[in-house]
Amino acid sequence: MGIAATHIAPSRAERRNFQRVRVKVYGRFMLEDRSEYPCHVIDMSPGNVAFRADRSGEIGERVIAYLDHIGRIEGAVTRIFDGGFAMTIVASERKRDKLAAQLTWLANKHELDLPEDRRHERVAPRNPMSMLVLSDGRQYQCRIIDLSLSGAAVEIDVKPALGVLVTLGTMRGQVVRHFEDGIAIEFAVVQRPETLDAEFNRAGRN
Repeated sequence: MGIAATHIAPSRAERRNFQRVRVKVYGRFMLEDRSEYPCHVIDMSPGNVAFRADRSGEIGERVIAYLDHIGRIEGAVTRIFDGGFAMTIVASERKRDKLAAQLTWLANKHELDLPEDRRHERVAPRNPMSMLVLSDGRQYQCRIIDLSLSGAAVEIDVKPALGVLVTLGTMRGQVVRHFEDGIAIEFAVVQRPETLDAEFNRAGRN
């Protein structure tokens, strides 16, 4: 397994430049056949990531993942192990710098036990496409990466300022964080599970 991975893995010098951080981040990944599966990060650096997942691609297979707080990453499978796999992260130097900052924030959040760590588990909705409406009425289509009873991470082309009031579907909230491919929203009130299920897990939308 290690031998098969070496021709794709980063060089020794590159690995030394990437400090792996143990973080608890949930998400989904898509294989080349466009099948999607849930996963969570075991550890991650700006150059590679290890996932716990029930499925894995083949060595060298291209993978696209959508991760809470981080957004979209892509790369190739370098190693398969019992219960998961590892992959490289293909990114520009600018995005690697952003990933490093995001990982530092996530690691500090974990150490400090910030309120979000005590929030409800985040899940990926069955129907991820939604509409984000700003307070001035502007509307943007977005893709929900994951959501919980207290908030959501969405992939979207615009970056409303932090603190701006928005409506995701029918849920009111405010923008609390930016990441590479989108924003995080904190709902104005903690939602009921059945409300979220009705809003985001329907097979279709009006």
